[in-house]
Amino acid sequence: MRMLARRLLLPGLTTLALTATGCSSTPHTGAADAAAPATLAPSGDGTSQQLDVAAAPQGTPTPAAVARAGAKGRTEQSSFKVASYDQASGRAVIAKAPQGPAPGRSTTPSASAKPSASASASPAADKPVAVGDVIASAPAPGAPNGLLAKVTEVVGKTDRGTEVKTASTTLASVLNDDKADGKVPVDPSSVTVEPLMKGVTFSWAKSGGVKFGPEGAKLPLGNLRLDVNAAVDTAPDAPASAGASVSGFVQLAPQVEFSYDGSGGSGPRGAFLGMSGDWSSQWKLQGRAAASTGAPKRIPFAKLHSAPVIQVGPVPVVVNLDMTCYVQVEADGRVTLDVQQDVKGDFKVGGTYALGKGWTPVSQSNVKSTPVTATVTASGKVKGALGAEASVGLYGAVGVSADFAPYLRGEADAKASASSDGKTSLSGSWALYGGFDLSGNLHLQLSLFGTPLFERKIPLGALNREWALASGHAER
Repeated sequence: MRMLARRLLLPGLTTLALTATGCSSTPHTGAADAAAPATLAPSGDGTSQQLDVAAAPQGTPTPAAVARAGAKGRTEQSSFKVASYDQASGRAVIAKAPQGPAPGRSTTPSASAKPSASASASPAADKPVAVGDVIASAPAPGAPNGLLAKVTEVVGKTDRGTEVKTASTTLASVLNDDKADGKVPVDPSSVTVEPLMKGVTFSWAKSGGVKFGPEGAKLPLGNLRLDVNAAVDTAPDAPASAGASVSGFVQLAPQVEFSYDGSGGSGPRGAFLGMSGDWSSQWKLQGRAAASTGAPKRIPFAKLHSAPVIQVGPVPVVVNLDMTCYVQVEADGRVTLDVQQDVKGDFKVGGTYALGKGWTPVSQSNVKSTPVTATVTASGKVKGALGAEASVGLYGAVGVSADFAPYLRGEADAKASASSDGKTSLSGSWALYGGFDLSGNLHLQLSLFGTPLFERKIPLGALNREWALASGHAER
């Protein structure tokens, strides 16, 4: 039997756009468009102030912030640092730190704001910490994801500083009744990459003309890029010329989104934690992939990690970002493809909290697929994705996890017939689709904000959107 081969050239295909917003299926969550805390009136006692949200100053150690016991609303940038921390015992050593620029509050506070939470160091901040004080610290020896803890005992002086015992606490204990709302781009040079296979390269570009990697000169500022050229399992009966592979790149400019509203005076009235950014990828799926057995075969090719410190007024808040990039192939072992696709868009995942409503998941994506060129040979189905598993949290605890996977799917159906006089006929149909999958969960650790605990994960709500790229029919 002769095989059906059809060359699809789509130079004039109109760019396709998709906008999709998903929400949780849990009954106590609100609509998915609640991407930030609800607008709330100032608290009646007039103590609430608007905090700046920005990247922590670079070049000098970030001093710890200290909320003094018995002095509600008086969180200060201290002259201390966490010199060491032992997670098993909860013991920390507090020592003097070099003083960098004092991150402060908004330059335009509300008329009712009063200086009860000055960000500059004060004489009280130079005194040894006391029982009941709360320490918020950037990453430190023994605390690679920072430290947010309450002092339960002052053990005493050592040659390294003051040793204390600590217990876990929440952001509400240092942000108190203040407000904060901002987006902070992730410095691409702070991202560490662990390649999981050969053929992976990493590039980035940041402000000041600093670039890294073979593609750094091509990247917009603030972007990072991973290139991959990976072989995938080829169908056992495929000829050598049909060896399967996935090649291409993922490029993104991630940013952290953070907001907090403690103006109610007895815990947060609103909060948001999430990750968003621009995404682009160009990738090519070639050859005859081996048939999938069970779940689609997922091939991780790189792990990324960053622990950016965002300065919320005087408080250093450590955000942990982790991402695993992968290729995924699902095939029946019969189709040979040569497909290329460009995908551009953005994404946003996170959780928003409102008093009385609890936590609501947020998942959004706008994706555009550009024209493709493809060759589809024989009968069968195949689906290839170039995606990422990502998580964002605070002080080492996971708050939100998500899986974002733009994909391309192709299928072909060939039929052949023959008569006794030796004449043959061949007919078939083909179709190509673009799409994306987005799924994930909110996790218990969002209680770090000081909001009520919940006892299970809350699904973001799985999004799956697909659009036709091209289809046709051939007879011969």
